[in-house]
Amino acid sequence: MRKAASLALLATLLVHAPPAAAQAVGPSGLPLPRFVSLADDEVNARTGPGKDYPIRWVYTRRNLPVRIVEEFDVWRKVQDPEGDEGWIHAQLLSSKRSVVMVGTVRELRRTASDSARVVLRAEPGVIGTLVSCNGRWCLVDVQGQRGWVERDGIWGVLEDEWPD
Repeated sequence: MRKAASLALLATLLVHAPPAAAQAVGPSGLPLPRFVSLADDEVNARTGPGKDYPIRWVYTRRNLPVRIVEEFDVWRKVQDPEGDEGWIHAQLLSSKRSVVMVGTVRELRRTASDSARVVLRAEPGVIGTLVSCNGRWCLVDVQGQRGWVERDGIWGVLEDEWPD
């Protein structure tokens, strides 16, 4: 009898359990958080979602990756590689994926292997176009040269994107 009651309780818990790791979806219908890049050479980040809010700072790096963490109408709250946040009009953002090198000089390799030949060394702050990721490695294009870099050496890709 105890076993049957325990099984019934377990079944009830499983039926009513919340879904595991469901990703949030913003009003745009796109997932949150997600990465995009700056679409212009000069992009204003504001303190709130509208032109009436003061400009907090001005980004001057086209293609800089930013993480969208919130949406309101045509405004996107973004976080930059240094963790600063601000609101940017959606028209000033691009779905083109980019990454920025972080930490120390990063070695981009011919294949996704520690023993592969180094094709390029990139200093922190260098921006590249994200092509794809495969486990702990991501393929990046930096000014026409492609190479594989370890995922923990870049900022601009979510941990669960392109899983093994």
